Amino acid sequence: MDDRVVVAGALCDRGRLLAARRSAPPELAGRWELPGGKVEPGEGPEEALVRELREELGVETLPVERIPGQWPLGRGRVLQVWTARLLSGEPTPLEDHDELRWLGPDEVHTVDWLDQDRPAVAEAARLLRDALDRPTR
Repeated sequence: MDDRVVVAGALCDRGRLLAARRSAPPELAGRWELPGGKVEPGEGPEEALVRELREELGVETLPVERIPGQWPLGRGRVLQVWTARLLSGEPTPLEDHDELRWLGPDEVHTVDWLDQDRPAVAEAARLLRDALDRPTR
């Protein structure tokens, strides 16, 4: 049987990455993650990401590119992460989270990320740093 895919968004806006603090379940509460959720049957990962970020944060987003790799979550599930751009709305913790923070690439280490999110967060921070270092025209 194939692993069930869970998608998460490295949501970036104005050179910052959005971190979401879990409010449930109890074993994850208080730790930080990239927001997202399960891909439903008949749904592509990018569609699921847009839907999940709308449900969890009340925003419209555009998936940009998948961060290479996938990380085991247990119970036959794997995490895949996409960078995503904020199109409209102000992120609000509507489901599963009690706090949100925008973090610059040099601030991502200031929160206690869930272990499975750490590799993707490190890559998203590198991408943000690279974008900030690029000269603008």
